[in-house]
Amino acid sequence: MWDFSFAIPSLLILGLLLGFYFSLPRLHIRMNRAFLAILVIESFVIVFDFVSSWLDSNISAFPLILVHLSNVLYFTFFFMRAQILFYYTASVLRTMQLSRNKLVYLIYLPGAICAILSILSPFFGFIYYIEDGLYHSGPLYNLLYYCFWFYITLSIICWLNYSEKLRRNRDKYGLLLYILILTAGIVIRQMFPHILLMDTFCIMSVLVAYLVFENPEFYLERRGNVFNSTAFRDFIDENNGSLSYNILGIVIHNYNDMRDVYGGRQMDEGLTMISEFITSTFPTANIFYHRRGRFLVLFSKNMDMMDVILAVSDRFKSPWKSENADIFLDVGYAVMDIGSMVSSSDMILSSLISALDEADSGKSREVVSIDQTGMDQTLKDTEMKRLLDTAIENDLVEVYLQPLTDARSGKIVGAEALCRLVDRKGNQIPPQSFIGIAERNGKIIELGEQVFEKTCRFIKEKNPAAYGLEWINVNLSPIQFIRADLAEAFAKIAKKYDVDPGMVHLEITEESMIDDVFLQRQMALMREKGFKFALDDFGTGYSNLNRLKRCPFSNVKLDMSIVWDYFNEPDEILPTIIRAFKQMGFEVTAEGIEDENMEKVMKSLGCDYLQGYFCSKPIPMDEYAARYLT
Repeated sequence: MWDFSFAIPSLLILGLLLGFYFSLPRLHIRMNRAFLAILVIESFVIVFDFVSSWLDSNISAFPLILVHLSNVLYFTFFFMRAQILFYYTASVLRTMQLSRNKLVYLIYLPGAICAILSILSPFFGFIYYIEDGLYHSGPLYNLLYYCFWFYITLSIICWLNYSEKLRRNRDKYGLLLYILILTAGIVIRQMFPHILLMDTFCIMSVLVAYLVFENPEFYLERRGNVFNSTAFRDFIDENNGSLSYNILGIVIHNYNDMRDVYGGRQMDEGLTMISEFITSTFPTANIFYHRRGRFLVLFSKNMDMMDVILAVSDRFKSPWKSENADIFLDVGYAVMDIGSMVSSSDMILSSLISALDEADSGKSREVVSIDQTGMDQTLKDTEMKRLLDTAIENDLVEVYLQPLTDARSGKIVGAEALCRLVDRKGNQIPPQSFIGIAERNGKIIELGEQVFEKTCRFIKEKNPAAYGLEWINVNLSPIQFIRADLAEAFAKIAKKYDVDPGMVHLEITEESMIDDVFLQRQMALMREKGFKFALDDFGTGYSNLNRLKRCPFSNVKLDMSIVWDYFNEPDEILPTIIRAFKQMGFEVTAEGIEDENMEKVMKSLGCDYLQGYFCSKPIPMDEYAARYLT
């Protein structure tokens, strides 16, 4: 006789899981579909395990066809369960995406063959047979175990090969626990076949899967029942190769300011109302929220995007009514047409964010359209990020030096340290291609520190002061400049190489001069450590003469753009600025000097130092030492 005591509680738990599964929106990805299939198939397995076991115990009381039907269904679903439990493992690990070869689906053939043998068993007795009014195991009954072990073994192999690709350790070891529980279940089944305990172990593995992977809140944005950016990435990555969507990006103008105006709670209510509006107005669309008031909505190709934009714009003409206030918001739009194959979801997301930033900037009230050129630029930026990360992690940032000459004597008295990267083909990458990226992703801190350290090492090893070099300028990004520990960090590096900080002049741009109070405090801390400052690129930012008067700069560098403008259209503006600087006690450096005439003119205007290609382009440190320090 069979023991049914474990079957009914297992069935009740499955019912609860099915109810929870449909209680919140689910992302249409393979993993979620596989989990739903597990719940359904496991339910059938338990039901027909219970029914067939009961009928087999009372064969004489029921029509034989009913006994056969229940047994065939039980064994068929048993083999299907082995397949779907493995398929779930493969879906979590995304092995189907890693292999585009359709031959990989042959691994499901053993389960299909076993299911067919089950269907044929009433006629040939392969898996079971009924004789003399009694149920008997057939000669191929052990296929139940062999088939399950086959798929368990495949699951373990997949885990060993692909689990490192899972983003979190919890996912990695949660999936391993799922597999081990199933393994224990089949062992118990073989040891105690008359106790219907394997279903309980399957339920335990299902609960592990739910807790680790299937909690719908992992993919849901808390501000309304729409999906988050993690869901967007997974959806794009899984469907890559069969994508056919228009994406509408919607950005709330001045989102951070609006949160300050209305308060965080009311803005969250507003976002929820916007989510509900988009969901109810476009029920077939896939809707995602990506931070700072940005929505990404995926539509089918046959949807007219202008009609969608008009519908959304009409709604935003009216306030969003929260409990305490009417919230008035304005939005911008970006549209992207994605084809069947894309390089990655990160590339799509980066392109959309860049376009939404443009739409939010107010530069244009038009809808920003993302074309192939924009996608290509995003791809280049992504590659540049990887290259930058590799260079920083492996200390591969190169430092070039460009000489500065004394305008009166013509002698080289200083140099500017400039960072360079080299791509995989050995081509040099100009700073304008990667500095902005480094500032946006926070790598500028490490990048600047490497440049500063290599400059100190150069000073230590080459002793440039012995050859008349009085200082080396090192650029400070505005992001570097706001570091609270900047003075301590740089002083520590200078001490490490026994370098006089006064040998290093730190160049800051006008962009760093927005906050007067912070500027004065930070410069004072650095000066206490012995560093000196030069103002770089004067003429391109926020400063004016009154503000400069309060700053302890030793030198002001005129940006090449205003120098070149003077030579294109001479006037009194530049000479007046130079005279003013001189009267304020600043030394003046003119950048962009490219010929002898420019050198003479800028010298006559009172510039102290000159920098540009007329003297030398930036060159590697070793070449600089060989040319000027011998």
